[in-house]
Amino acid sequence: MKTTERIAALVFGIIFVLLSLMITLETLLRKLFSTSLQGVDELGGYALAVGSTIAFTLALLDRNHIRIDLIHTRLGSRWKTALNLAASLLMALLAGLLCWMAWLQISETLEYGSTAQTPWATPLIYPQAVWFAGLTLFALCAAGRAWSGALLLLRARVAEFNQHFGPRGLDEELRQELDDIARRSALAESATASVQPGQVSS
Repeated sequence: MKTTERIAALVFGIIFVLLSLMITLETLLRKLFSTSLQGVDELGGYALAVGSTIAFTLALLDRNHIRIDLIHTRLGSRWKTALNLAASLLMALLAGLLCWMAWLQISETLEYGSTAQTPWATPLIYPQAVWFAGLTLFALCAAGRAWSGALLLLRARVAEFNQHFGPRGLDEELRQELDDIARRSALAESATASVQPGQVSS
């Protein structure tokens, strides 16, 4: 899962770095040469659609999907386990439903040979295929997490299940933030230490 998370984060970053470069180029061309690439807004829409599906996966793997834990924290272990299992299964069901609806859209696009109503007239099957791939990744990860959670419960590892599948509490979020600050500070100190002042020879 960590490898999947790193790859998804890398792809997400590349998409939006490239989009930002395209927007910068478009702005300069319009300002300096009164011309346009005619389609950056279209690419922006595709980037948001694909990027959102990757964000779904990243949030799932890092447990960043919002869950209201006002009542959850006051419940006993059995109720917490039941709610965590229900949340995991429902997330997998939602991801599968999104995939199915996306496939219906792609089938319709293939049937009619749909193209974008833009100057580029892009065949919609290409961006939709990438969008569908992102949703498929999300569905596979959600199903994989639900399955691994069910295995933990079958092995009676309830505490471990609740730790990995429960909502992130304030204590955990604070601890992660403090760890991130400490890690960034260590990196900054190591970078500073690697820069040695020049020696003045007499």
